[in-house]
Amino acid sequence: MGSRARARWAAAALGFTGLLCAVLGAVMIVAVPSLIKQQVYKNVRIDPSSLTFSVWKEIPVPFYLSIYFFNVTNPKEILQGKKPQVQERGPYVYREFRHKGNITFNDNDTVSYLEYRSFRFQPDKSSGSESDYIVMPNILVLGAAVMMEKKPMPLKLFMTVAFSTLGERAFMNRTVHEIMWGYEDPLVNVISKYFPAMFPVKGKFGLFAGLNNSDSGVFTVFTGIKNFSRIHLVDKWNGLSKVNFWHSDQCNMINGTSGQMWAPFMTPESSLEFYSPEACRSMKLIYQETSTFQGIPTYRFKAPSTLFASGSVYPPNEGFCPCLKSGIQNVSTCRFNAPLFLSHPHFYNADDTLAKAVLGLHPNEAEHSLFLDVHPVTGIPMNCSVKLQLSLYIKAVQGIGQTGKIEPVVLPLLWFEERGAMEGETLHNFYIQLVLMPKVLRYAQYVLLALGCVLLFIPIVYQIRSQKNLCLWLI
Repeated sequence: MGSRARARWAAAALGFTGLLCAVLGAVMIVAVPSLIKQQVYKNVRIDPSSLTFSVWKEIPVPFYLSIYFFNVTNPKEILQGKKPQVQERGPYVYREFRHKGNITFNDNDTVSYLEYRSFRFQPDKSSGSESDYIVMPNILVLGAAVMMEKKPMPLKLFMTVAFSTLGERAFMNRTVHEIMWGYEDPLVNVISKYFPAMFPVKGKFGLFAGLNNSDSGVFTVFTGIKNFSRIHLVDKWNGLSKVNFWHSDQCNMINGTSGQMWAPFMTPESSLEFYSPEACRSMKLIYQETSTFQGIPTYRFKAPSTLFASGSVYPPNEGFCPCLKSGIQNVSTCRFNAPLFLSHPHFYNADDTLAKAVLGLHPNEAEHSLFLDVHPVTGIPMNCSVKLQLSLYIKAVQGIGQTGKIEPVVLPLLWFEERGAMEGETLHNFYIQLVLMPKVLRYAQYVLLALGCVLLFIPIVYQIRSQKNLCLWLI
């Protein structure tokens, strides 16, 4: 009798334990998704107490800016009306350092800040040095020529004399460092003195001179602390809710985030929209595919073919025109009216005639498309590669002798890739806290439910066998 009693108690204990496990597993199945969602909401908002605040403030991800120059190999022939020929040189790689300062939390659930950035050359990652010489269009001469095309002839003749006196030519041979960070040019002072509205720059002139040790303007974004529906969205940039560079309200709108984090719980129907001060506009990327990065599930977003399409191809872009061709965006209105154009590298996704007009260009998706890999649950980018090209529209201008017989052409100056990927301790902590732990909880709930069912089955089997034995004893 003693052994039977102990067996009954053991079966009952296992059954009770099984019941607890089954109930706990069922409760977890109902509660865990909500719990995970609450934790994500709590930790992705811009709040000093959130898990991601330090990552948002001091971006730990190493960013690299890779520059590829288009070295012009036939400048004399171009002046005679021949087709330009270029040779891609690079990459010249710079480590980009970013941190936020002047952080001010406002009463309307927003935070204002400045993001500072600086660049440091990385010789070990570069294919060349900053002392390498590059032949490229003299932006000051050829840009000013196009800008003055419709000015009175006496003024254009004066500019020709000024260019000659200062020794300015249509093409220049400068080092990478000079092109990037600036060089002394007396023409800059002449233009800023006599035409200050046309070119309000003094001192050194360089394509990236204004970016090093600078900030990208005052961003004011929603924190998501009080109202989560607008988390990370830009409220204002430099105090503006819209810009005035373009020719339609839609194109002037400041949409999306600042380009560093997005709202969590994405779906393949989601898009990534952000405002870029460098491009002077908002951009939208679309879902391409589901993949993984270092074991972390991601959504890959890419630029749609309509990103730089002309208004005739994609009517919502009409406000960015006048457009020379589809696939390049005229950014002159936000770049001192200089005839500069933004596009994908090598005129990828642009009108075929653009790449055919310049020898040495080979557009292809693998090398020249841009993408962002984002963790869909948190909206945090894991891996990104943003590639853009800057080009100059050049042509012969009557009255300005330095332009010779140049045939109208959009000539690429350079293209750049801004790349960053989460790594090291940051990646490890992210994986543990936001991927592994939720996964463990999801598995645990089903393990508990299954274990509970098994344990509940033991007393049932014991009871059936006991009844059977009792019947045999009575017989």
